[in-house]
Amino acid sequence: MKKILIANRGEIAVRIIRTCRDMGLASVAVYSTCDRRALHARLADEARAIGPDQASESYLRIEALIDAAKASGADAVHPGYGFLAENAAFAAACRESGLTFIGPTPDAMARMGSKTGARQIAIAAGVPVVPGTENPLDGMAPEEGLSAAATGVGYPLLVKAVAGGGGKGMRVVRASGDLAGAVAMARSEARSAFGEDAVYFERLLERPRHIEVQLLGDAHGTVVPFVERECSIQRRHQKLVEESPSPSVSDALRTELMESAAAIGRAVGYTSAGTVEFLLDAEGKFYFLEMNTRLQVEHPVTEAVTGLDFVRAQIEIAQGKRFREPFSDAPGEKGSRNLSRGHAIECRIYAEDPDLGFLPSPGLITHLRAPSGPGIRDDSGAFAGWTVPTSYDPLISKVIAWAPDRAGAIARMVRALTEYELRGIRTTIGFCRWLLSTPGFEAGDFDTTTVDRVVDDYRKSAASQDVELEELVAVAAALYAQAEATRPRPARRRATMADSLWAKQARLESLR
Repeated sequence: MKKILIANRGEIAVRIIRTCRDMGLASVAVYSTCDRRALHARLADEARAIGPDQASESYLRIEALIDAAKASGADAVHPGYGFLAENAAFAAACRESGLTFIGPTPDAMARMGSKTGARQIAIAAGVPVVPGTENPLDGMAPEEGLSAAATGVGYPLLVKAVAGGGGKGMRVVRASGDLAGAVAMARSEARSAFGEDAVYFERLLERPRHIEVQLLGDAHGTVVPFVERECSIQRRHQKLVEESPSPSVSDALRTELMESAAAIGRAVGYTSAGTVEFLLDAEGKFYFLEMNTRLQVEHPVTEAVTGLDFVRAQIEIAQGKRFREPFSDAPGEKGSRNLSRGHAIECRIYAEDPDLGFLPSPGLITHLRAPSGPGIRDDSGAFAGWTVPTSYDPLISKVIAWAPDRAGAIARMVRALTEYELRGIRTTIGFCRWLLSTPGFEAGDFDTTTVDRVVDDYRKSAASQDVELEELVAVAAALYAQAEATRPRPARRRATMADSLWAKQARLESLR
């Protein structure tokens, strides 16, 4: 393997390019029309255009990506996350074209990429699942059985896309009258994001915690689970803040979660990086949710507490190398991979306006200064002068903070978000900074509904700060005006309006 085409964009493409460079491998970026000046296209060793702005005409076009790989002389493809990262047909097309696909096998991807199929595998492995429909509902018209299927699951429920992830293609339904519209919207979003519109129903657990376990598997039968990540801080089923380890998981529960994740991975002969997701109810019982058969957005959190580079591990596994379990050679620590080294927190910085329900806020970034300093990492595809496009997910960067303990990680993250300067668009920087400073977050007392419940408190806090700032500005202006009025001035003729206009006209004339 000498040259890798990265079938993605934004911060994850930049992230992969950097590991390629660390490993002495050439990188090939691809870009749509609006991404021709994007950071990933500028950092790669070469970049190739693949189509117009619409993802369906560029980043989701398998033929265009294969053609770009062949034309560039690439011998491998890394899909990143999103777009075609969990598309078994893409993985198969790469292999059929003689390209190494840096990810799981098409078979494992197809089996676990289908959420309904993954549920059946989890059940067979003895892992509890959330009640739901066991088959896709892609061909069923609402009047021909959707209501009956929903009644069998019970309300409230989630309509969920069978394919993909990242919170796309999901809708909450609390009453039968809302079912048909929710199904239509979920299908439309799934079709746009993943090219498939199959959905299924799943019981909605009220106020659960979202916990996940990162896996790495190789072609030699090794499947290694890592310490869990806490991903409950989310809005619209999309994560906003993640941390590892979880403040709500005991050592005994951690062992159960990791063993369950590994059992699922072994059941499908999983290779490469993957993530098994669970829901934890109020009583502390866990349920398998789904498996993401790709590199996870929040993988830097686990990197921070393990010291591993998961992109490098993916590449080495794709090269046929055996994965070495972390800590396995340390005296007295055989199998101690459930232990983490310190604590890490990641905040996703989106081009979104928290004051307007987290609506996308694309546009020109006029100023950007990323945070740095001890324990801080910034994974980003943004820069001053770049326009955040409207065609894709509005994630622009991820800030990761590490410290020896959770309190230290929170303090470092708050400091980093205070340093983060980004102007020209609205972002989630201020909201994340405020959230991490709340008593509930500091105590680890939150769930997947927390953001929806506290966002009004944030808006009130932000409005209060705006009023205070306006008052300070007004006071400063008054003091300045008073000082100017009393400052002694040299005796001279007071300029009239006519004098001022004449001077401006004379200057204009001199510049012609």
